[in-house]
Amino acid sequence: MTSPDRSRRVVLLCCLLFTMGAAFAGTNACADDYKRLIEEGNELYEQGKYDEALARYREAQIERPEAPEVQYNIAGVLYRQGAFEEAAQTYPGSLNTESAALEASAHYNTGNSLFRQQKYPEAIESYKQALSINPEDVDAKFNLELARKMLKEQLQPQQQDQQQQQQQQQEQQEQQQNDEQNQDQQDQQQQQQQQNDQQKNQQQSQPQDGEQGDSTEQQQQAQPVEGLTKEDTERILDALKEEERRLQKEKQKVQATPERAPGKDW
Repeated sequence: MTSPDRSRRVVLLCCLLFTMGAAFAGTNACADDYKRLIEEGNELYEQGKYDEALARYREAQIERPEAPEVQYNIAGVLYRQGAFEEAAQTYPGSLNTESAALEASAHYNTGNSLFRQQKYPEAIESYKQALSINPEDVDAKFNLELARKMLKEQLQPQQQDQQQQQQQQQEQQEQQQNDEQNQDQQDQQQQQQQQNDQQKNQQQSQPQDGEQGDSTEQQQQAQPVEGLTKEDTERILDALKEEERRLQKEKQKVQATPERAPGKDW
């Protein structure tokens, strides 16, 4: 990049010739003072004595406050001093000129001042203005492309940050959805487990098949027959024993009877 602190100096041309006469003596003196102050300021500027040069330009500005040349030179000193914001504000004061070269240089150096502040969009516009006046300005072309490149690099991290933020938000939303789904599944599993536990408890509280009957039968066997005395019980038992002996005898008789063989009808 061409050094942005390039300064296109204003070289004063020959002063206008004034007719001699006492009436114009004061005007000539003022013109001579303005010319001298500008020349002294330019010389100090070339020597790097920017504070002294600025003082000369300020004095010349008193003589001609609206002169575009003095505005341009003051802006150049401010730029050299690193006051880029003030320089960018001062350079436009030199645009009110009939000199195309001075106007193009003012736009160019305004772009340089903005570039130094990393105000790349504004710098690009200033370089475009300079090229619209002087399309052959190689420095303005170079700085314009450089400003575009710097603007792209400046915007790239911002775009990356936006993409990262969007990605983080998307991941957070997905994580929240997954958490909600997992919570729903856990709730369903818990409800199912509670239902299973309730059913199991109900089954355990009910008697199983056969247990109640056996228990009732045992209770009946354990309970004494009501209304019978001891003697009645003994008589009943004796009768049962006698009946059992009789049945045994009849059974033995049946087993001893011989089987008849098949034959003619008697």
